[in-house]
Amino acid sequence: MEAYKLSTIADLLESPEERVELIGGEIVRRPMARAEHGVVQGNAREELGPFSRKSGPGGWWIITEVSVNYELHQCPCHDLAGWRKERMPERPHGVIELTPDWVCEILSPGHERKDTLTIFLLLQRHRVPFYWLIWPEDRTLVAYRLDGEHYRVIATLSEPVRARIPPFDEIELDLAYLLGE
Repeated sequence: MEAYKLSTIADLLESPEERVELIGGEIVRRPMARAEHGVVQGNAREELGPFSRKSGPGGWWIITEVSVNYELHQCPCHDLAGWRKERMPERPHGVIELTPDWVCEILSPGHERKDTLTIFLLLQRHRVPFYWLIWPEDRTLVAYRLDGEHYRVIATLSEPVRARIPPFDEIELDLAYLLGE
């Protein structure tokens, strides 16, 4: 009987497949991107744009579709992730080794378990301060903040409102626009 070999970041980087990530030592394909996902991802990036600019609140690198190497067998590709420039002064390149300050995943039907459990627990274990989950079909955003060892919900929004959501509470975000209205 042959032992099961867990894949590593080296295996991931050698993979000829597109849109893959390393989850629990397995190279897995990311879900097919649907229009709802792309609209929300683009609008979220645009709404958070002032945090990347010197003329706004600034101080962040906010990146879409970015791979973060957390552990030997864990390198997910986040829909959106952000790093405070005080922790990462230079523009990031390639697969990032530094734990983000914020991650946002946009859920796809049939793939909820990865984002609501596997990634949730990975980010909590690595002490990512903020985690947002967005359900485009339900038009809902849930924001978590690390409180001690565990995440706690700090916002659940499903109405077309304007809201200040940590860690980006310096400005009001337009949830209706973010969700593609």
